[in-house]
Amino acid sequence: MPTTITIDPLTRIEGHLDIEVTVDTVQGQPQVVSARSGGSMFRGFELILVGRDPRDAGIYTQRICGVCPVPHAMAACLTLDHAFGVTPPDNGRILRNLVLGANYIDSHLLHFYHLSVLDYIRTSGPPLDRPPWLPRYDVGDMVGSPTADTLAQHYVSALQMRRKAHQMGALFGGKLPHVGSFVVGGCTEIATAEKITAFRSLLTDIRNFITDVYLPDALLLASLFPNYYQLGRGPGNLLAFGAFDLNASGTSKLFPAGRYTDSASGSFDAAQILEQVTYSWYTDASGNKNPAQGVTQPYADKPAGYSWCKAPRYANKPHELGPLARMWLCGEYNHGISAMDRIVARAREAKKLADAMDGWLNGLVPGAASYAPSSIPQQATAMGLTEAPRGGLGHWMDITNSHISRYQVVTPSAWNASPQDNLSQLGPIEAGLMGVPVADTTQPIEVIRVVHSFDPCMACAVHVIRPGERVGESRVLIRGGVTGAQKV
Repeated sequence: MPTTITIDPLTRIEGHLDIEVTVDTVQGQPQVVSARSGGSMFRGFELILVGRDPRDAGIYTQRICGVCPVPHAMAACLTLDHAFGVTPPDNGRILRNLVLGANYIDSHLLHFYHLSVLDYIRTSGPPLDRPPWLPRYDVGDMVGSPTADTLAQHYVSALQMRRKAHQMGALFGGKLPHVGSFVVGGCTEIATAEKITAFRSLLTDIRNFITDVYLPDALLLASLFPNYYQLGRGPGNLLAFGAFDLNASGTSKLFPAGRYTDSASGSFDAAQILEQVTYSWYTDASGNKNPAQGVTQPYADKPAGYSWCKAPRYANKPHELGPLARMWLCGEYNHGISAMDRIVARAREAKKLADAMDGWLNGLVPGAASYAPSSIPQQATAMGLTEAPRGGLGHWMDITNSHISRYQVVTPSAWNASPQDNLSQLGPIEAGLMGVPVADTTQPIEVIRVVHSFDPCMACAVHVIRPGERVGESRVLIRGGVTGAQKV
């Protein structure tokens, strides 16, 4: 008889995610033989923006997510720069980069210590010996004391470092998590010698933590769980839009745009992006379109649908986005594509970025202008591409009669957590789960570890809940021989 196991709810992700897998025995080994990844909440920010002042985009889209709002501010402002025909001065470009970098560092520390490492350790000491950290899985391969206790202590230290990252970003962002200084044409904040010194002091503490604690911890975890270098590969294709402009034209970036498709490197062309909706709760008219022509038409009763995520594809192929893709494509990490590679590449990226930020501070001119004035165009079509901590982020906008007439957002988790496309190709998380062994179907920790390695942010991915309605909790169902899903 099939056995159904429910993880209720799927914790330590942002947003609402359903992971539905079928576990069956293959050559004597219980393993995942089918997988579905479903975003279970519709939000509709693209529809909210239609008819508004284009300058509202940077404010509204930040509310898509409280964890990674700065990338949305960056993508929206890059779109506005394009539409308004304005280029930020160097101080504005650098200030934007520094605030975005602060958000990256916060997110990377969050992912490792507060979302992922708990999948691998067993500790009876504080702070993990009480709710909300209990109850949790306790499986045979989890690491115990003293290593687990040390990582638990670093869990607390990482909270302090994340606070410093927020303080750092707020110096030039006005506040965090949602920044107030990003505008079309640059940044409203003025760099002063005092703020530069304060930023560098916080950054130095964070850099030391990354070098002395975070990176060694990530490498230690990898040494303790080397089998996860063989699990969670996914489609094996990688994609990056590029981020952190190093010059005014944007032709030089810390993380360049590019792709790795079918084991070969290639260039990136945004025109090759299409969103499919065969298995998504959108009308057919919403599918098979580049985001520049995209529409958002929900169809909640679609018979074949199982996700509020569309299925973005590049050249009709699924691609993984994120720190691993960026580090691979900039030539600094090519060990492999797996659950553990994502963790290690993210830690290495944190160091690369933090070191670069220290250099960017030297480029700021105290008191210099940080934004260029502009006016709203009557008509415009524009695109803004950047990278969120979890991967490539794109905003597309049409302006008609000086108001937004079309807005589309495609987030990294829309790619990574996407459902099947019109060719029945699995999304990256779905593909990453295929073949994953499950030693104990009452505690399918292997499934959770692979999902967490992608760091899905479903609040971003499924861009309004009716007031007063209760949002159902997500459940992961693992069945031997059959597949199912439930909501609470």
